[in-house]
Amino acid sequence: EASNPRIQYTCTVPAGEMGRKRDPTTVEKKGPGRKSKKQIEPKMPKQLLTRDEVDKKLAYKQRRESTRETRQLKRKKELKVPERLPAKKKKREPKKAEKSDLLGSEEEDELEEIFGKEATEYTDENQSWLKLASSYDHGNDSGSDMPPDEFDDGNSEESSEDESDEDGMLLNIETKSKKLDKKRKKDLELEESEAKSRAEDHQQFVLPSVEDLEAEDESADLSSIYERIKDNVHVLNNFRELRMEGRSRREYLSLLVRDLSTYYSYNEFLIESFINLFPVSELLEFLEANEVHRPVTIRTNSLKTRRRDLAQALINRGVNLDPVGEWSKVGLVVYESSVPIGATPEYMAGHYILQGASSLLPVMALAPQENERILDMCAAPGGKTTYIASLMKNTGVLVANDINKERMKALVANVHRLGVLNTIICQYDGRKLPKVMSGFDRVLLDAPCSGTGVIAKDGSVKTSKDEKDIKRCAHIQKELILAAIDCIDARSSTGGCLVYSTCSVMVEENEAVIDYALSKRNVKVVATGLEFGAEGFGRFRGKCCHPSLKQTKRFYPHTHNMDGFFVAKLKKFSNKIPGSTEDQKDQLSDNPDTEETS
Repeated sequence: EASNPRIQYTCTVPAGEMGRKRDPTTVEKKGPGRKSKKQIEPKMPKQLLTRDEVDKKLAYKQRRESTRETRQLKRKKELKVPERLPAKKKKREPKKAEKSDLLGSEEEDELEEIFGKEATEYTDENQSWLKLASSYDHGNDSGSDMPPDEFDDGNSEESSEDESDEDGMLLNIETKSKKLDKKRKKDLELEESEAKSRAEDHQQFVLPSVEDLEAEDESADLSSIYERIKDNVHVLNNFRELRMEGRSRREYLSLLVRDLSTYYSYNEFLIESFINLFPVSELLEFLEANEVHRPVTIRTNSLKTRRRDLAQALINRGVNLDPVGEWSKVGLVVYESSVPIGATPEYMAGHYILQGASSLLPVMALAPQENERILDMCAAPGGKTTYIASLMKNTGVLVANDINKERMKALVANVHRLGVLNTIICQYDGRKLPKVMSGFDRVLLDAPCSGTGVIAKDGSVKTSKDEKDIKRCAHIQKELILAAIDCIDARSSTGGCLVYSTCSVMVEENEAVIDYALSKRNVKVVATGLEFGAEGFGRFRGKCCHPSLKQTKRFYPHTHNMDGFFVAKLKKFSNKIPGSTEDQKDQLSDNPDTEETS
């Protein structure tokens, strides 16, 4: 048994304590348990703490009171009174300034609390030890001689804290708007100063000599040229009063042509043409507008979607857009886009097409109807063709013709992508098209032109176009418009209309062509139906045109924020050709090709 470990380590327990707990009164307390022990937070002396750490523990009102207390203690230390003999109080003279004028009410109460009433009064006996501060030294602890700000009440720390809190609560939009307001004020001040300086210099404007102009060609300063352009325009607007004696208007205009061609990089022919077209004050606006790109516009394909649904889909893709205007139900203007606007899934699906705002106007003037036979004589790249098809709702027959084989590829691609089903695409010379097919209800002729209305897109027009190019384009346009009129059936119950349009602002390509068609065919000018746009020229440089040409419409980049465009609508009232005894209808019936197309 002794070898058994259990018996070896057993102990005896008294009988009275067997099976019972120990008396709690006899148990010695050993202190708190491990869980109940908590370490006391260390207390740092206030002198070692920085000001920021102290402020973080205090609320705003507490910080405000603490700064006020520290300021009062400072003043008490500075206003210690040296030992003095008791002096008798004298009566105050009424002429002297009142105590309230010299000391503030708060400082007066503080002095009364610290030194009593006698210390605050100024007498002859205490002038040796009591010196009054100047009117602007109260509350100025810096000790500087400069007066405080008018809007400072002495609580500089409080005001700085309040300002910081207010600045923190300002939104980013408010701060940006304030910056914009400041910028506008500065710009207005600069404009006013420039206007004043120009007004002073206008009276002293002198035409430079030929020698000065030759010397300037070697080292041309664009800023000085621009200032001279403005001065010259100002003189031309009020030529009788501001011109130099012995100088003609032609001399001023020749200088203006030279300066404008140098500054805007045009050839002199185009500048002279624009001077004949626009007033001098409006000419600068037109030239400046040609230096800025027009906004990107898209046209909704109503065959596949609605404009509202398309706009919502593009907005979800990060496109910032708006309707192009009240005059169009399918146009949208794109301001910003986080994705390529010509590569979205909606574009690939044919929900819209990139198309200028001005190119919507000829189709609106044409006003195609359902189940009609319509011809687009110069159709590529297909923006106007697909717009006509959408207005026809894929009914009737639409013939899209173009002479350029390379441009036909884009026409075919757009017709397929936008889901157009009623279109026949052909490649003929438009001048010979009446011999191939005719008898259409409506014809759209977007004639090839010099492109003087789209200089913002193609800057090469500034130097590449001259008088020969304008004459060549005008000759082709006259041939095309006669062929387009011959393709129309005057007896059509719904149409019999032709819309002629160009992206040029030249009179030779627009009003002159319409005037030529009026003299060669039985047509008349009718209203385009467009609500806006400038009237066409009924008289230009002494040449009288047909008075009905005022019903045509002109669009300019500086007034309508779109490409320069011209739109005219003609109504054919007879199939007979003036000067010919044969009836055009009989000729068309003898042609077998026309019978097949009909």
